[in-house]
Amino acid sequence: MLAERMKRLGTETAFEVLARAKAMEAKGREIIHLEIGEPDFDTPRNIIDAAIKALNGGYTHYVPSAGLPDVRKVFAEFITRDRGVEVKPENIVVTPGAKPILFFSILALVDEGDEVIYPNPGFPIYESVINFVGAKPVPIPLREEKAFSFDLEELRGLVNEKTKLMIINSPQNPTGGVLTAADMKGIAELADKYDAWILSDEVYSKMVYEGKHVSIYDYPEVKDRTILLEGHSKTYAMTGWRLGYGIMPVALADQIAKLQTNSNSCTASFTQMAGVEALTGPQDESRKMMAEFKARRDLIVDGLNKIDGFTCLKPKGSFYVFPNITGTGMKSKQLEEHLLEKAGVAGLSGTSFGKYGEGYLRFSYANSQENIKKALEKIKEVL
Repeated sequence: MLAERMKRLGTETAFEVLARAKAMEAKGREIIHLEIGEPDFDTPRNIIDAAIKALNGGYTHYVPSAGLPDVRKVFAEFITRDRGVEVKPENIVVTPGAKPILFFSILALVDEGDEVIYPNPGFPIYESVINFVGAKPVPIPLREEKAFSFDLEELRGLVNEKTKLMIINSPQNPTGGVLTAADMKGIAELADKYDAWILSDEVYSKMVYEGKHVSIYDYPEVKDRTILLEGHSKTYAMTGWRLGYGIMPVALADQIAKLQTNSNSCTASFTQMAGVEALTGPQDESRKMMAEFKARRDLIVDGLNKIDGFTCLKPKGSFYVFPNITGTGMKSKQLEEHLLEKAGVAGLSGTSFGKYGEGYLRFSYANSQENIKKALEKIKEVL
């Protein structure tokens, strides 16, 4: 028999839909993949070359659990420059992907019975891990009428003495929305008032189409109660490299490193060296990728708004659209299945990201403009 806690562990529906779509492709069906949140670009050549150089240079052994000292130094210097708040190497923990920072932080901070506020619709692993540790998940709805931000008054009504952690994500998965400076200020004030921690998931920080990325670090007074989550997967098309990192107070970083020692041991050393090149080397390929994502965003938003039953806000960040599909008369999961079976277009039900996702679909526009046009035609045809 499995441990009781395993019943509380969720999953990512994107991978389930991907598997189903791949099975259909294996039988000869043409499928247009708009379900998986992964850049369709190759990792820039200079980053690959840095990894090869590291492998040839002997970076094939165990390294400290928190990360190579020189790598932590480079990551700290990057965050200091980028966010304008001093960060030291000892504040950094490097992990195989960004998810371990989320998982380890909740394990380290949250006890059974504590309350954790998280965005809904939101990245499904937030709610999964909160449930796994036996805490109470408290969703803060992201509403279309507020451009998928949230109502600060509503948030104030949810925070209390039992709130141990508030999870925020900007730019957001799945909505593409961003939090404003006023939102961040309100979150910082609430964290200070209730002695709560903040976990700020900023892995899409370089995927902002208009204006400047607003970070929780714009309010450095909460730095000592904040975990800033960053990673290389999206910005540098490095999903398979598994490289992420967290920035946090030293006392917590020591404990997160201990959790890594007990699970992964460490992050692959040559991957870490590739991550250094990503941050310090040429940024041309990343900028080209963002320009193409912006063109695709405009294409898919305009196209969806021309389909009867769909209305779609233009996302300000990430590479997702979250169209309202209530005009089709179908529930989200029903439409997800209908489009996959009848149109050969793989998207995700909004309910894959929480109960407040009903009435929406998520499409990733990490696919070519040609395929996006084809998907739009097929969706229009079957509806």
